Amino acid sequence: MPLRTIDLCAGIGGIRKGFEMTGHFENVLSAEIDRYACITYEHLYGENPLNDLTSAEFKDRVDELEYEVLLAGFPCQTFSRAGLEEGFNDETKGIIFNHIAEIIERTRPRGVFLENVDNLIRHDNGNTMRTIINRLELDLNYKVIGVTFDENGQPVYDGRNFVRNSKRFGVPQNRPRTYIMAFDRGHYGEELTRALPNFLPDHNDLHIYDDLNDLLEFGAEARHYMSSGYLETLERHRDRQKANGNGFGYIVVNRPGVEHPIANTILATGGSGKERNLVYDPQDGIAGMEIPSKTTPLNSKGIRVMTPREWGKLQGFIGYAFIEDGVDTFDFPESISDCQKYKQFGNSVTIPVIETMARFMLECFNALGEMDNID
Repeated sequence: MPLRTIDLCAGIGGIRKGFEMTGHFENVLSAEIDRYACITYEHLYGENPLNDLTSAEFKDRVDELEYEVLLAGFPCQTFSRAGLEEGFNDETKGIIFNHIAEIIERTRPRGVFLENVDNLIRHDNGNTMRTIINRLELDLNYKVIGVTFDENGQPVYDGRNFVRNSKRFGVPQNRPRTYIMAFDRGHYGEELTRALPNFLPDHNDLHIYDDLNDLLEFGAEARHYMSSGYLETLERHRDRQKANGNGFGYIVVNRPGVEHPIANTILATGGSGKERNLVYDPQDGIAGMEIPSKTTPLNSKGIRVMTPREWGKLQGFIGYAFIEDGVDTFDFPESISDCQKYKQFGNSVTIPVIETMARFMLECFNALGEMDNID
């Protein structure tokens, strides 16, 4: 039988999907509290994940469940450079990891896979990452891939070995993220877990797109083009930042002259994720057009934001993960707005990265003798 997973902080199921694409994992329980993400999740997978993993009721459900692998893309805003970097001091989001650790302690899954922003390894001078590693290794007795021990029995690791970039996994997006994979030392024993490979995959051989221009859908609807007034505001802001010696400003990622362009990280916060991923897509009839949603006419430079579909392709949801018999079956429920689509893709994971990590986990399970029990 396949390895059974639980999908915590599930979002729209990107981690679950990447694992299921291997054919050896089956999800049995999910938890997500964002109601719009739950609508999309149910649309995609046929089940409503609306559960609060911090509740006693949910933890009791997990206690009674038989499963092997815990998956969690726990909230990243409190560790992100785009947020306030409050980390574990955030009384709501920052302590989610503690609840996940409690579930691990109570139910002892054989494998654990966690995802977060790349800044996790640097947050609070590395203390946040150290807390997570110590909790898994020392308190819970899990072998974390990438960790060894010094002569005093203390975990030793290089935080950079937990960060992997989506641009090396088949998609043209510069998206570094932290990935943590661990196995139950108490179940498998010290000898077997010590023999596991100690380096997460840093690339795959997928070639989904040549570059960003190969992914973009040129000739977008007029509503995606920036108004002339807003573009002028961004240009003035960029000039001020440049004069002050700062590098911040809008970026046209596929501007003429850029060979093999790639996107910058798309963000759930929307604004900066869009403005640092503007697209050059000139077409006749756009310049000077007036549309009701813009206060000034559309710009004459052919500059627009990426569409939600393009963000979906950058994350592997569209054009990759949901292709069945040559047909792309991914879509959103009709009730989901463009604003929510951007947020949900920006909050999610890059599925080709997750699929690669899932296949690596299978290799580790094989080394542990687990594959004899898997179809």
